[in-house]
Formats: sequence, structure tokens, C-alpha cells
Amino acid sequence: MTDTRIRLLREDDWDDVVALEERAYAAAGLSEGREALRSRYRASPDTCFVLEHAGSPGGYLLALPYPLLRCPDLGRSEDTDPGEELGRNGDTGGRGTRPTNMHAHDLVIAEGLRGRGLAHRMLRHLERTARETGHLTISLVAVRGSHVLWTPLGYRARPEVDLPASYGDRAVYMAMPLDAAPARTPHPRDARPSPLSTCPVPGPHPRSEVG
Repeated sequence: MTDTRIRLLREDDWDDVVALEERAYAAAGLSEGREALRSRYRASPDTCFVLEHAGSPGGYLLALPYPLLRCPDLGRSEDTDPGEELGRNGDTGGRGTRPTNMHAHDLVIAEGLRGRGLAHRMLRHLERTARETGHLTISLVAVRGSHVLWTPLGYRARPEVDLPASYGDRAVYMAMPLDAAPARTPHPRDARPSPLSTCPVPGPHPRSEVG
């Protein structure tokens, strides 16, 4: 799509981002609210992106370094540096070291733009960014049965991970190694809303989120 581009999230995007997030998650009780969303951004502004369509935000992706097999709690803001507090008990081996895992926390595509492969396009953009910055794995939390959409892309369920209750009872933690990851094409079911928010469960607001 020539009228879309992926760019870093800016301060003047927040009203649109919050509105997209509320439409995607509020009905399911999974909306985090502005401050929690902004805290994910503050933790890693260089890995938070907006899908600009016709000059306005048509989607967004919030991602941040996070220890493998752990994920943010939707009910809490990020009140510590992931490289410090989280690094003590994750894949880093010590306080002050940033995690080698990149967590795709939240991906939303506006209703009118779904079904065009844009969610997968944004996630591939994040994967490239994570490789370039030395991350070894990428993770996400698939909610409401959407794990079936991510398996064809190379993500594997890690059922041993005990997720926060804030994700709901059908959430699945998934991860994928970034070294030598094979090239992939969009899955046919990308016509549905995207990961973590693209759930096969019908509802008034199909989601397109990652986490």
C-alpha cells in the first residue's frame, strides 16, 4: 500500500493510539489505559511504531526488551528499567544488563485497514529492528485463541509460562528465535485482525494486538 508507512511513535500520536487501543480491547476488559501504554513506550521508544495511513495513525505496535518467558502485566505500568529490575530474573544474568528478548506487547490495526497484511508487516519490521539491535528472540502473548495465527510465522507456544490473570484465560505466551529466521509470507488468515488482537473468536471488536 503506497499510502502507508511505518514510523516511530510521536508524542502527538497518543490520542489516536489510545482511541485505537480502547476500541480493540475495552469490550473484552483488556484495555490498559493511557498511562500504562505510555509507560511501555517510555521503556523503549525506539521500538514503538505507528502505521501511518493517509497521514494519520492507522495502527501501532508497542514493543520493549523483556526477559524471555516473562511479560508485562496489563494491570501495571512499567515503573522500572527493563535492563535493571527485570534483568535480575530473566534471560540476562544480571542487574543492569538489557534483556536479549524483544517482546511485542501490543499491536493494533484500525478496523478499516484489517485484512491487508499490515499487522504482519509491522511485526516483520519489529523483527528486523530487534535483529539489528542484537536481540536473540522475540515474544508475544496471543489472547483469545489467536495463537493459531502466529504459529505459521515461526512463533511457538510456551505453555509452561504462567501469565498474569490480566490477559484472560485463553492467553498463550509464544516466542521465536531471531537467528537465521526463515523468510515468511503473510498467512492467509491475516485477513482477520492481527496477533494478540486478531482472535478467531467473533465479537463486536475483533482485535489486532500483540500482547
